[in-house]
Amino acid sequence: MKVLQVLPEMNSGGVERGTLELAAHLAAHGHQSLVLSGGGRLVPRLEAAGSRHITLPVGRKSLSTLLLISKLRRLLETERPDILHLRSRVPAWVLWFAWHRLHPKDRPHLVTTVHGFYSVSRWSEIMTRGERVICVSESIRDYVLQNYPSTPNEILRVVPRGVDPAEYPFGFRPEPAWRRDFETQFPETREKRLITLPGRITRLKGHEDLLTLLRGLSDLPDIHALVVGGAHPRKQAYLEEVRKKVRDAGLENRITFTGNRDDLRNILALSTLVLSLTQQPESFGRTTLEALAMGIPVAGYDHGGVGEQLNVIYPQGKLLPNAPEAAIPIIRQLLADAPSVRRPNPFTLQAMLMGTLEVYRELHGEG
Repeated sequence: MKVLQVLPEMNSGGVERGTLELAAHLAAHGHQSLVLSGGGRLVPRLEAAGSRHITLPVGRKSLSTLLLISKLRRLLETERPDILHLRSRVPAWVLWFAWHRLHPKDRPHLVTTVHGFYSVSRWSEIMTRGERVICVSESIRDYVLQNYPSTPNEILRVVPRGVDPAEYPFGFRPEPAWRRDFETQFPETREKRLITLPGRITRLKGHEDLLTLLRGLSDLPDIHALVVGGAHPRKQAYLEEVRKKVRDAGLENRITFTGNRDDLRNILALSTLVLSLTQQPESFGRTTLEALAMGIPVAGYDHGGVGEQLNVIYPQGKLLPNAPEAAIPIIRQLLADAPSVRRPNPFTLQAMLMGTLEVYRELHGEG
């Protein structure tokens, strides 16, 4: 098959990473893999793994992007992909117009992926217009059926995101040298059991709920919290608000803000417990799955994709959403005697790749 994936850019993020992983898999198995985006730092990796990249500003949120429609139609006529896979709303609109202008017999098969709980609108509805619509979790499938009832159930395919067990092996532990360096940088973590809340600093990630948990665990002096993630310049005021609440609660010695890190895998593996306290459901939740894949217990609010992961792999970690007081006894029990994480983990990168390829083959076989 010849597959053209389309997204705004190739810099960083879950959509970009999934595109890169799928493109490498396609190229490695003899398919022609093309990616169309505005470019970015991941393009060299994409091309090194055997794909071809086409650079056009298809993700630019401007009326001028509509001027690309004729060029994109000619691109589709020239390249003649078997599968056109749209992964984001702005590119999806311009590519859909270009695709729709082709004669039906000349159109590639159209696949879209709903990656998140988008705002419900005609604008977002474009992501349900594929011949097949991939949903990254059962929660996303339910969201589509509830909010876009004209979408036929029979075109939806749930293909959960996944992690590579070779990259996140069960039982992985960081090298002693790394741990020494980490504890030198953050001496307050020495000889402590770490509970880790990963994710960017935004109000939705539940940092204030973490403070409630810490107050409820005040009788456990060996527990130390890590907040792993940075704050966008526009979120600096919220970060300062959280830091003030930490000071007001007298928790300065119980919590560390690490900022952005490129060694999150090691930090997760060092943790006694990883938390997910998102105030709204997440479409999937990759960091929790990375922790679970390595055998690290996770406690998270039981909604969205994280709730699905916990239900399958670690039901002991399910917490009533947005109820930190009710979570305290559950977390206390996990810290006292955490059950082992179930194996094997079904949410693997290989399962994600094969599931996506099966959607392609299903359509290609109809052509």
